[in-house]
Amino acid sequence: SSLTCPHCLKQSNTFDPFLCISLPIPLRQTRALNVTLVLQCERWRFVRVGLAVPLLGTVAELREMVAREGRIPPEQVILAEVSPRGFLRSLGDAEELGAAGEGAPLYAFQPPSAHHTGTTPLPSRLAGGLPASPGLAPPDGQHPPPAAARSSDCLHGGTGGRILLLLCNTAGAGPQLARFGPPLVLWEERGVSWEQLQQSILAQLRALLRGEVRAQGAGALFRIRLAGGSAPCTYLSPQDPRPLCHPAVDRELQLSGAGGPPHVKLTVEWDMSTKERLFGNIQEEVVQDAESVRLQQQAHRQQQSCTLDECFQLYTKEEQVPCTPP
Repeated sequence: SSLTCPHCLKQSNTFDPFLCISLPIPLRQTRALNVTLVLQCERWRFVRVGLAVPLLGTVAELREMVAREGRIPPEQVILAEVSPRGFLRSLGDAEELGAAGEGAPLYAFQPPSAHHTGTTPLPSRLAGGLPASPGLAPPDGQHPPPAAARSSDCLHGGTGGRILLLLCNTAGAGPQLARFGPPLVLWEERGVSWEQLQQSILAQLRALLRGEVRAQGAGALFRIRLAGGSAPCTYLSPQDPRPLCHPAVDRELQLSGAGGPPHVKLTVEWDMSTKERLFGNIQEEVVQDAESVRLQQQAHRQQQSCTLDECFQLYTKEEQVPCTPP
């Protein structure tokens, strides 16, 4: 047994005979975790990868692993739990991994390039149906959303700059509420009007819209709700001249700054009849599994084996003995 003082480096060696010895068995230090990458490239737009994450690791370590897998800088990675009903929460670097990704699938988002904004011209079949001053009527059979506050009703300083938005679309209500289509990431100007924000969202969804559909009465198409934050029932108001300048949006930006680019998660809520009319029976996005998903599941499903030499190595592993002051 060798003991070395970390201060004076004095070493003491003792020799003890062994008639029998109890060896520890190495335990598995990782678990399999699937993460869906939402990348800004055409070939691998959505791909699910399998990772071996440390049991006692942090979200910062997971962010590094995802960045290597997607070949993108770690500071661009946004990690969020996305359930079949929509966004749950974003993950901060200081959090322990724990059960992350077990309650809901874990997504890693890469923002588009910073010079790209969400406001793009709509196709003629959509632009022709947008009214000049849209209002938001409640979906058929539903009550209007609570507390759709306006930024003009609150004290707010700046309206410039851009904001990173994570969007998911939901349809139905109550137990029938379900997410449809892929989650989206876009940059948007902070001072846009409700009409401009609505056009940006429709432009992002134009590949999913039915070709023969004209968006008429755009003010009644959907509602927009802040998701995954401390105020889950905060709706953006269509009467607000600058809906993204509401103080609740500022709070979400501050809460999301613990890891990855600051962002705001929005849920676009459609009533079922409008969703069926514009999108048909589309469900969630189709995600391709990388080979690593199968390999990691197989590796962690098998019983871990070890050699006698590995047990001795663990037994003789160097450790720091707590120092007791005199």
